[in-house]
Amino acid sequence: MTENKESKETKFKELVSYSEPALRNNSSVVEYCRTSMSALSGCTAGILGLTGLSGFIFYIFSVLALWGLLLFKAGNLWQKYFLNRHSLLTGGFFSGLFTYVLFWTFLYGMVHVY
Repeated sequence: MTENKESKETKFKELVSYSEPALRNNSSVVEYCRTSMSALSGCTAGILGLTGLSGFIFYIFSVLALWGLLLFKAGNLWQKYFLNRHSLLTGGFFSGLFTYVLFWTFLYGMVHVY
């Protein structure tokens, strides 16, 4: 009798439903945060005069910091808002990198050339 009850409970625990509009909205907000973080950290790297590998390490540090802040904000119930934590870290990495490099080189050229 207890085995049957446990199997029914595990079947109900496996069923999870997600709201598609809510997931799309959360993804949109995370992408906006990632783009803003890329632009701001690119400006910071340009003003600080970071060049070469140190600039790219600064970008990776910024991405990890944003990932940590998003997980901190979501708390222990991050599964409620996102499908997985891995996509928060890797999703949009290269598009953010392009934005970062754009602002990085633009502000580096403005501040350090003259």
